[in-house]
Amino acid sequence: MTPESTLRVETPEGVIFAFGLASPLTRALAYAIDLAAIATVTTVLAQSLQILAIVGADWAAAFAVLFTFLVSMAYGILLEWRWRGQTLGKRVMRLRVIDAGGLRLEFTQVVVRNLLRAVDMLPILHLVGGSVALATRKCQRLGDLAAGTIVVHEPAVQAVDLEQIAPARYNSLLAHPHLAARLRNRVSAEVAGLVVKALSRRDNYEPSARVELFGELANYFRSLVPFPEETVEGLTDEQYARGVICALFAKKSESDRLL
Repeated sequence: MTPESTLRVETPEGVIFAFGLASPLTRALAYAIDLAAIATVTTVLAQSLQILAIVGADWAAAFAVLFTFLVSMAYGILLEWRWRGQTLGKRVMRLRVIDAGGLRLEFTQVVVRNLLRAVDMLPILHLVGGSVALATRKCQRLGDLAAGTIVVHEPAVQAVDLEQIAPARYNSLLAHPHLAARLRNRVSAEVAGLVVKALSRRDNYEPSARVELFGELANYFRSLVPFPEETVEGLTDEQYARGVICALFAKKSESDRLL
């Protein structure tokens, strides 16, 4: 089976977005970094549990195995949920877990893919997971297949031509710098890139598809960070999406720009 290098997602409006798929090598390097982080955390915490050796060497050894397993599971679940599909290793290697259909990653998906890592690790050195990843077209291990997830390369944030997507007018969202900063923390680079593409191609959409697409985008951003009603009053959904992108990429000196 020939592996794919790109995941293509088509929206109901006919807009196609592409994600570069992570290779087994980059995923292995990311996991090696995660293993080092888990080992460090486990070693530090284990120092405080040495008192269990008083109970018995066998009990202490059994608890150490269980403790290591719980730490490794908690590490993956908490970080991938908190960092929207990333662990320390994935951040270093610029990888991210996303829904295989391009949808927002759900907490249940994060839990399933991390719990099944115990199976992927069998019998040694991730042999099961690695073999499955090499055999699937999208480099998915068992945990990814069960959770409906996929690991992609996160593109580097590039300079955005704001003039192309938003005329030089006042951006009311920048009147609330703390909320704009919260947006920058919660909107991932790939989502921002998708919206930039949608805005740059907006004149190519059918009117009804254009309204529906930007309505969905605006509602997504509103769910992440709600702005005061007086700030967004009178803005169309497309203007709202443009304002968000300007808030994400505009320089501080441009805080007086308008939608």
